[in-house]
Amino acid sequence: MGIVVGIDIGGSTTKIAGFKESRMLMPVQISADNAIASLFGAFGKFLYDNNLELSDIEQVNLTGVGCSSINQRIYGLPTYKVDEFSANGIGGGYFAGNKEEFIVVSMGTGTSFVEVRNGIPRHLGGIGIGGGTITGLSKLMLNTNDFSKIRELASAGRVGNIDLRIGDISEKPLPGLDLEITASNFGKASSRANCEDKAAGIVHMVIETICQTAVLISNGTNINDFVLIGNLINFPECPNVCEMIKTMYPDSNFIIPEDGEYGTAIGTALADKCCLRPV
Repeated sequence: MGIVVGIDIGGSTTKIAGFKESRMLMPVQISADNAIASLFGAFGKFLYDNNLELSDIEQVNLTGVGCSSINQRIYGLPTYKVDEFSANGIGGGYFAGNKEEFIVVSMGTGTSFVEVRNGIPRHLGGIGIGGGTITGLSKLMLNTNDFSKIRELASAGRVGNIDLRIGDISEKPLPGLDLEITASNFGKASSRANCEDKAAGIVHMVIETICQTAVLISNGTNINDFVLIGNLINFPECPNVCEMIKTMYPDSNFIIPEDGEYGTAIGTALADKCCLRPV
C-alpha cells in the first residue's frame, strides 16, 4: 500500500504529514507567500527528507485556506480536498488517545474550536486571535515578524513587567483567582519596557485569550479535554498559560501533543472516504 499525504495550506505556513500504513513519516513545514509555491515546496521537501520517490505516493489530500486555488491533480496523483474543520477533528483525535469527547483548539493564523463526540466533528466557532496576531503586533512593536526571533525574545522576557495581575491590585487572592492571574493584559506596560518583556506580553496575551476562550466556549458541552494543535504550542509559554488557566477552571485538561503543530495536516492525511472531495 502506498503513502497517503495530507497537506495543510495555511495563511502563513504549509504543513505536510504522511502515513505509510499506520506509521507517520517525518512531517515538514515551510513558509511561502504563494499557495502553489508553498504546496510544491513542502511536497518536495517531504519527499527528500523521508528519502521517498514520487512513485511511493498513492494519494494526496489537501486542506486549508490555500487549497481553494488548487483545481488540478498534484503530479497526476489522485488528489482530494478535505474540509478543514473535519481535518482538525480527525487530527485532534489522533492525539486524544481513547477519549471519545474533546475539543480541538487549532491555533493557526487565527483560532478555531471543533467539538468531537464519538468521532464526529462539529465546528463551534473561532476567533481572529492567533499566530497572525503575534506576528502583526510584533512587527508593529518589535520591528520583527520572524517567529523564531519572537519566541527567543519572549522566552527572555518577564510578562509580570507588562501585565497587571491580581496580586498588583489585591493583597489577597479573590474567589477563584489567585494572585498570579491576569487582571489586564498590558495593564502594567511602561514606555521603559524592553523588547523581551513586550514579546512575552504579546505571546502571553494571545495564548491566554485562546485558552480562556476554549474553556468558555465549552460551557454547555460537558467537555473538559482540550487538544491544542498548531504552531503556537511550540512557545514555552503555552504549558505555563494552560497551568494558570487550570487554577481558574480545575476540571480543564489541556493536551499539548508532540508534533501537534501538524495536527491539521495529520487529520487531512487520515481523513476517510466520506470526507474526501476529488479535485
